[in-house]
Amino acid sequence: MTERRDVLRLGGAAFGAAALAGCDGFWSRVSWALGADVPERLEAPRNADPDPARHLLDRAGFGPWPGDVERVRRIGEAAWIEEQLDPNSIDDAACEVRTARIDSIHVPARAAFAWRPEVLEEQLVAFTLLQAIYSRRQLQEVMVHFWSDHFNVAIGKSLCRQLKTTDDREVIRPHALGGFRHLLRASALSPAMLVYLDGRANRAATTGGKPNENYARELLELHTLGVNGGYSQRDVMEAARCLTGWTVREGWTAGSVAFDPLAHDPGEKVVLGRTIPAGGGEADLDRLIDVVVDHPSCSRFLARKLCRFFVADEPPPGLVDATAGELARTGGEIAIALRTILLSDAFRASAGKKLKRPFRFVVSALRALGADVTGREGVPAALVSMGQAPFHHPTPDGYPEHAEPWLGTLLFRWNFALALVEGRLPGASVDLPRLSRALGAEPGRDAALALTRHLLGREPDDDETNVVLAYLETAEWREHPERAVALVLSSPGFQSC
Repeated sequence: MTERRDVLRLGGAAFGAAALAGCDGFWSRVSWALGADVPERLEAPRNADPDPARHLLDRAGFGPWPGDVERVRRIGEAAWIEEQLDPNSIDDAACEVRTARIDSIHVPARAAFAWRPEVLEEQLVAFTLLQAIYSRRQLQEVMVHFWSDHFNVAIGKSLCRQLKTTDDREVIRPHALGGFRHLLRASALSPAMLVYLDGRANRAATTGGKPNENYARELLELHTLGVNGGYSQRDVMEAARCLTGWTVREGWTAGSVAFDPLAHDPGEKVVLGRTIPAGGGEADLDRLIDVVVDHPSCSRFLARKLCRFFVADEPPPGLVDATAGELARTGGEIAIALRTILLSDAFRASAGKKLKRPFRFVVSALRALGADVTGREGVPAALVSMGQAPFHHPTPDGYPEHAEPWLGTLLFRWNFALALVEGRLPGASVDLPRLSRALGAEPGRDAALALTRHLLGREPDDDETNVVLAYLETAEWREHPERAVALVLSSPGFQSC
């Protein structure tokens, strides 16, 4: 196999002009050379029941890239989980070359104000999609998705277009698998969050300002304790007092966060029965975070939400208890909670029982087919039509996890699948004949059935087989054999995980 350094050296020497011209095809070829390609040989599954390796990749990742299932079977599910919980140990060069040209992802908050807001949004969405599709650090990407909903910032409000990129880079991604306490503090001081939930407008009444409880309320209700977590309106008010004085700078330091002691309430506060002494200044933030994270409702609220995300809309109480216990014992270590969930019997028994939300459906289809994607144009537009455009949920609760809100998106899913396989989706392409050859299938009926098994991760049941076979008997199939793949992508078997 070509070494990473050799590929990059080759790119710099032989294809420098194409690289500087921003040629998508060039960077696709480099990515393929680094491993983001369809293997020459694949096995079409023959198992009738859901495969545990496939189930793990469907839930702890965004679905398998061709060859991933075989690798997980070879190393074992537990070993794959441990590998994923240490993402920095995973070579992600194939993904990195896809995202390297997205310049705005790396600029500091101050410099982002020199960019057009619509360009910042387009590039952040492209980066998010490319990471989900091509990163080998799949569990980290899934948790970035989870925390982006948990600490939702709607990109359309005020300066959030300029600030959300920094929030993604410096808040969500570095802490996605780390300690919840650190993640919560980083979010509380995120310029994007201070703008979105009006924390920058929270100034002490004792200094002539106007208190704003928006962030304090969501901190307790959505971020830590849950609506029934045992807090009162008085706790919201006291938490808001702790948070006074934090602001987002403007001018030449635009986008940076500062603490104004003159706008802070210096008095004693009592939150959830615990006293925060007077005169703490900016340290009141850390004391407040300690109070809420140490509260028993916090570990239980997070445990239930994680179990709902990975296992079921109504997760088994025993698994929630076990996960909450680990979070409480470790002070909120996310990786340990995930290990508890992903190695549980309840997780394994939940295969095929969750409807994929639109983002997961779209990314899993692109991964399953080994698609070549730019992250722009057609794929983001498809997500808009399905109602799950990244960073556009308008309220602080993030996109819903349960199935009911997404049942109305099924027609748009069919339209996406059809456009993808027919080569009509701008910015995305698939090579179905090559994938069929890798599966060892002859063109025609054999290829259609092999692709069906590949996409479902198992033998199709009688109803699924009959639908595919019925299409193969039509005149339309002779004109459009690729539409058989769209049928499978639109089936309940693929749309569930």
